[in-house]
Amino acid sequence: MKKFLPLLVLAGFVAVTWMISQTTPSSQRRDQPPQPAVSVQTLTVVAQPYQIKISSFGTVRPRTQSQLVSQVSGQIIAISPNLREGGFFARGEKLITIDPRDYDIAVETARAELASAESVLIEEQARAKQARTEWADARTGSAPSDFALRLPQVAAAEAGLASARARLRQARLNRERTEIVAPYSGRVLSKAVDVGQVVSQNTNLAEVYATDFVEVPLPLKNSELSYIDLPQINRLQQPGGKQPRVTFRSNLGDGNSSWRGKLVRTAGAIDADSNQLHVIAQIDDPYGVAVADQLPLKIGQYVTAVIDGNRLADAIVIPNAAVYQGSYVYVVVERNDYTVLERRDISIAWQNSTEALVGAGIAAGDQLVLTPLGQLSSGTRVSRVDRLPARQAPPLQHTADAGESGEPSP
Repeated sequence: MKKFLPLLVLAGFVAVTWMISQTTPSSQRRDQPPQPAVSVQTLTVVAQPYQIKISSFGTVRPRTQSQLVSQVSGQIIAISPNLREGGFFARGEKLITIDPRDYDIAVETARAELASAESVLIEEQARAKQARTEWADARTGSAPSDFALRLPQVAAAEAGLASARARLRQARLNRERTEIVAPYSGRVLSKAVDVGQVVSQNTNLAEVYATDFVEVPLPLKNSELSYIDLPQINRLQQPGGKQPRVTFRSNLGDGNSSWRGKLVRTAGAIDADSNQLHVIAQIDDPYGVAVADQLPLKIGQYVTAVIDGNRLADAIVIPNAAVYQGSYVYVVVERNDYTVLERRDISIAWQNSTEALVGAGIAAGDQLVLTPLGQLSSGTRVSRVDRLPARQAPPLQHTADAGESGEPSP
């Protein structure tokens, strides 16, 4: 039996090896798990009328501003109670009075000199008439000279009379200049003198400005110029052209003050520092009855402005929050029975702090994605949460502070 044990072991090993080789492992295939879908909210893009509103800013300045300067010297004896910083005055109002007594004396002296010159002329004219008569009685037969007829003396007397009349006019003019009268209805910026002060000629008395209008220079970006009708494009333009309406606001006081104005002209040159064109807006009667219930405008006050630009017939306008890096958006499309994302490169024709006017890249009927997304590739499956009507999108939290450019950075 021992002799056959190794053979039995070898036979068993061969049998086991054959059985293993005949047994094939089997694996059970399972279906692929469903690909997760991103939930998004979309906006139906439509082309519709749109009013361009251009935002700008500036500081208030007077349209007419003057330095009141003394044209005669003397002591100030009276000042109008309205001649105080911030005071209002009417056209023709007497603002400052300089002591006129010296100038009254000068007027009387000039009158006396005029009377004397008139007497001298009458005397010389009589002598010339007598000389002509005497020459005629002499019957010399020769023509008399000018000196014989006293014509030079008469001419000198006439010149003396004209000079006396001019001195009287000058004396009266100096007397009028002792009373500084308001050239227009306005307001006082600053006052440099007071009662009792002695001033000389060309002394600065006060700085005033007219209150019929004030102006605000507003900078415009180059991309905005094609969306607004600028007034006074060239010198041949007839007056009375388009003057876009401007609404001004200020944060002084309760922040609810507003004024209406209009664009009246453009600056004569491009600003060298900002490389922008400034347009000049005008506010009529800024201190009148229409704005009596709010804080009055101050010269140098900072205001924000919204200018009415052109009205577009078929514009595609989308929220800035849907624009990524200022160059592309996401839309959803149907593909192979699935709803997927598609990245679209766009060109922005105009943009403010909240909206962008799209020049190319998307069209009416596209489903614009409003939900904030990261860097997703085209073809990512999505599940649409809700379709909003055009221009009905709610405010989004991821809108970046656009600043001047208005570009978001999702």
